[in-house]
Amino acid sequence: MADRTPQETAERVLADCRADACVVIVEQGGGTHLRWAANTVTASGSADVGRTTVIALRNTREGTSAGVVSHSGVHGVDTSRIAEEAWRSCSGNPVVADAPALPGPGEVPVGSAAEWRSPAPAPPEDPLGNVPEELRSAFARARAEGRLLHGYAERHVRTTYLASSTGVRLRHTRPTALLDLTMRGVEDPATSWAGDSATTAPDTPFPEGWVTAMDDRLRARPRRTRRSACPPGRYEVILSPSCVADLMLHLYRELDADDALHGRTVFGRPGGGTRLGERLTSQPLALSSDPALPGMGAVPFVVARGADGAASVFDSGLSLGATDWIADGVLNTLVHDRRSALRAGVPVSPRIDNLRLEGPADAPSLADMVASTRRGLLVTSLWYLRQVDAASLRLTGLTRDGVYLVEDGEVTGTVGNSRFDESPVGLLERVTEVGRSTRTLPREWGDCTVRTAMPPLRVADFALSAATTSV
Repeated sequence: MADRTPQETAERVLADCRADACVVIVEQGGGTHLRWAANTVTASGSADVGRTTVIALRNTREGTSAGVVSHSGVHGVDTSRIAEEAWRSCSGNPVVADAPALPGPGEVPVGSAAEWRSPAPAPPEDPLGNVPEELRSAFARARAEGRLLHGYAERHVRTTYLASSTGVRLRHTRPTALLDLTMRGVEDPATSWAGDSATTAPDTPFPEGWVTAMDDRLRARPRRTRRSACPPGRYEVILSPSCVADLMLHLYRELDADDALHGRTVFGRPGGGTRLGERLTSQPLALSSDPALPGMGAVPFVVARGADGAASVFDSGLSLGATDWIADGVLNTLVHDRRSALRAGVPVSPRIDNLRLEGPADAPSLADMVASTRRGLLVTSLWYLRQVDAASLRLTGLTRDGVYLVEDGEVTGTVGNSRFDESPVGLLERVTEVGRSTRTLPREWGDCTVRTAMPPLRVADFALSAATTSV
């Protein structure tokens, strides 16, 4: 039993399941991490993870009900037990009258059968590569310069296997490397943050030179500059790509078509209907997702685990393709599963696990935007974002680890952290300049969504409220 492969586990569950239709999702992977504080490594370790999820469907004259059961583990799962649990749980769940049949082999990514049969890629012998050596050098340099470094590095790989009773067999491997680094002066209270993620080959270690390069970025930021007050008010701000990613992910989460149609989100119209086709910004912004995006590849098929509500269990395995959510500043597409798409008479557009915002091809760099600023604030990261009002998608949150006063094209001082109150949708209406899009790490969402590419944005009248000492 210990030698059973994920594919064999999935096949055995399908054989044991007496439901009218069944989907099995097996997820297996592992990760390695290293954490440090005040120029000292504080923790390290690795862990293997595995989970088996079974979706059983029961057909009746009234429609179809679904039962979902998930157990930790892969190799030692009692396949007959988990299949029976999923089948029995169908009876306690609502019946869906218009439930579509599960996708068949013709509705899934091409070449998936060959990938299914292949073994999972072996992890690199040393997943973090040169990170320990680079950290030792960075710590020595930081101590000599009166700086303290805090942060963490992670390298993990997860492979998802999906098999259904319709003959679908899918597999996708998702490797990710992540680096988060904060710099603080020993005597200077000002802090700076930088973070990034990368999609590396499954069998390759952490990107070489990444720690050193990120430390160089932080060292280049102004230190020991004058401290400037920032009273509550509205300011011209330049939001870094990381800030924009955190805000756009909140917007992306609200794109569900059914929620908009029933007035539960900012994309519903008062009195009924949605804002589809409405211009959200005067800037030529495009918000899109694409599982085949180079360097940001995502799972190319629907993985619906049932409990999170992010996708319909009836769409499990459905092929995903490039989708334009906002095109040239206009709301172009909402998130539709097959049921809602059929009702609306539009193409199916499930959610995809990456997000890119782009502006004009000749957009300036962040440095160019700073250089052209007469007076404004440069905000490098956000934290503790929480929704305050669903109807407007108003959020409250904090600026964190790096707010700078810009005057006549130069950074002239640091500014303390402040609470802000903004809507990502309302903010788009006040964008006055769009920078060059780059791969970035959303700091608030970094633990769950790291495949984002965003531009810096210049925004007028950004609302900062009370100053805060939170770190």
